[in-house]
Amino acid sequence: MTSPVDTTITTTPSRADEVHPLIADHLEGDADSDDPPASELTVEELRQMDAESPLSSDLEIPIERVSDDTVLGPNGEIPVRQYEPRADRSQSSPSIVFFHGGGWISGSIDTHNRVCRKMANVTGYPIVSVDYRLAPENPFPAGLLDCYSVLEWVSNSAAELGVDPDQTIVMGDSAGGNLAAATALLARDRDGPKVAHQVLIYPAVGDARTSEAYKQNATGYDLTADIVDMIYELYTDSDIDDANYYAWPRKANDLSGLPPATVLTAGFDPLRDDGALYAERLRKSNVSTSFSNYEDLTHGFFAMIGDPIDIEKVHQAYRDISERLHAQFDSQ
Repeated sequence: MTSPVDTTITTTPSRADEVHPLIADHLEGDADSDDPPASELTVEELRQMDAESPLSSDLEIPIERVSDDTVLGPNGEIPVRQYEPRADRSQSSPSIVFFHGGGWISGSIDTHNRVCRKMANVTGYPIVSVDYRLAPENPFPAGLLDCYSVLEWVSNSAAELGVDPDQTIVMGDSAGGNLAAATALLARDRDGPKVAHQVLIYPAVGDARTSEAYKQNATGYDLTADIVDMIYELYTDSDIDDANYYAWPRKANDLSGLPPATVLTAGFDPLRDDGALYAERLRKSNVSTSFSNYEDLTHGFFAMIGDPIDIEKVHQAYRDISERLHAQFDSQ
C-alpha cells in the first residue's frame, strides 16, 4: 500500500503588506479598463489577450542568433525556437529546454520570447523553447508528451546542437513549471534522457484551491481564483487523468531520484503555496532544492524585465538562477 501524499507545509511563505508599487500601478490601470474579466473570456479570447499583452511583447533583447525549427513528436511536428547566446560558447555546454506558461490553454514561443532571450544571455546557455499542443483541444497528456519528445530530441541531437546531453535543464513558468516538473518525473520513470536540473517558476504542480495563498489572492491580481478553477478544468478531461501525477506532480508519492531543483514563487499568487509545498517535498526526498519566495510580486513576474514593467529584483532572480546553475555545472 502506498503512503498518503504529504499535503502540509511546515512554513507557509509570506506575503508582503503591499504589492510592489510598479505592479500596483499596472493593476490600477487594469481596474480602470472596460475589458471584461479574463475568467469571462473564451479560450480564443484568452489566447488573443495573452498574445497582445504588453508583458508578452518582444523587447528585442540582443542575442547572437534566434532560429525556428520543428521536432517530430507523437502527433506530428512540434514547433521549437532555438536561442544561441554567443558564438564563442563551449560546444559541450549545458542547455535549457523551456516550456512556456499560459495555463496549458494559452501562451506560445512568441509570448515568452523576452524571457528566453534574457535567460539565454544571463546563463550563457542555449535554449530550446517548445510550442507544445494546448488544451482544451489537446488535453493532458498531449502537451507533456510534446515536451518530453523535445527533451529526447535535444539529447539525441546533442552533438549537432553543441551541448552536453548529461547537462540538460528543464525550465518553465506556471503551467510550464508543471510541465518541467512532469518531464523530469517522466524521464526518471522511463530511464530516459538525463535531466540535470529543473527550474520551476511559480509552478502549478497540484491542486492549490485548499491553500492559504489561494484564499489570500483569489481576486485583485492578474491570476485570480476563477482563472485557476477554469484552467484546472480544461487541462484534464477525466477523473483518471486528474489523479495522474504526471498531470499534477505534487500527487506523486515518490519524488526521490529527481534532479536538483530551483523553485520560485510570488507572495501575491494563488499558486504560491503549491510551489512551496513541492519544494519542501523535494527536500524531504533528498533532492537538492533552492526555494525563493518574492513576497511583493505577483504571478507572471518573470516577464517584468522591461516595458511596461521593469523590476530590478526580477533581473536579480535571473542572475540568481544562473548562479545556481553555474555552481552545479562549472564544477563538473
